[in-house]
Amino acid sequence: MNDNEQQRPPTVPELQKRLAEFAAARDWGPYHTPKNLVAALSVEAAELQEIFQWLTPEQSAAVMDDPERAHRVHDEVADVLAYLLQLCTVLDVDPLEALAAKIVRNEGRFPKAR
Repeated sequence: MNDNEQQRPPTVPELQKRLAEFAAARDWGPYHTPKNLVAALSVEAAELQEIFQWLTPEQSAAVMDDPERAHRVHDEVADVLAYLLQLCTVLDVDPLEALAAKIVRNEGRFPKAR
């Protein structure tokens, strides 16, 4: 690949496969129960929330301007997504289908503003 070509981002199924292989190589399967994955997801979401905890709305909007905070945001977003994808794998939920269906339901529940 030359410098002008960009590598395509991985697909959701590719990421799920990589996460499953990573866990399997470490014998983590017995620990990746739905209950444990939901708990881990909650912890990681709280760690993401902690970054913003005492910021003003203006500071929170500019959080990515601080390289240290930006790095932490990236890491915590990755952790949240990793646990969510692992949960979806264990429960056989297609996260993109679930989101698409939820958007349709929300469009019905919350009509456009006039």
